[in-house]
Amino acid sequence: MKRQKPSTLKSPRENTGPVPARDREVSKADEINALLTRPIAILPIKVGDPIRPFALGLWNEIRCLLKPEISVSTLRKATGAYIHSRSYQIAVARQDSSRHDINGVPIDLVSDADRLDAQQRYESLRVRDGKAKSGAHSLLPAPPSKTEMIRAALLERRRSPGKAV
Repeated sequence: MKRQKPSTLKSPRENTGPVPARDREVSKADEINALLTRPIAILPIKVGDPIRPFALGLWNEIRCLLKPEISVSTLRKATGAYIHSRSYQIAVARQDSSRHDINGVPIDLVSDADRLDAQQRYESLRVRDGKAKSGAHSLLPAPPSKTEMIRAALLERRRSPGKAV
């Protein structure tokens, strides 16, 4: 029998409410907390705890809690693995999502621009992992690659009148 994922992880826009943490996110949260002088409440402790989007600038508060023998780059990598996860991106992309302080208290709504960015990241993760179904409608068009953006800029420069290339 094929195991199905919870419906809360199917799409950032299909559901509202908190995104429950899975084993992966709890493991990543534990890795972050192991690097700090004290655990931070914004991170999930057990499976099913909500994944909460970080407040803007929260990195500076987290960095202050870094154990002296641990490098900042180690903390940055561990934090990056958590915030670039699929579940975190879904949590940010939800219509009713709020940003939270280090204690897990909601302080501000996620901006529309950040919500859109999270939706695009989620879609690119699905495509990268081969989860996107061929012929299925995506929430958003895939963002252009860096190569495509450079090519478009060069073509635009050639088309601009009065500029020699």
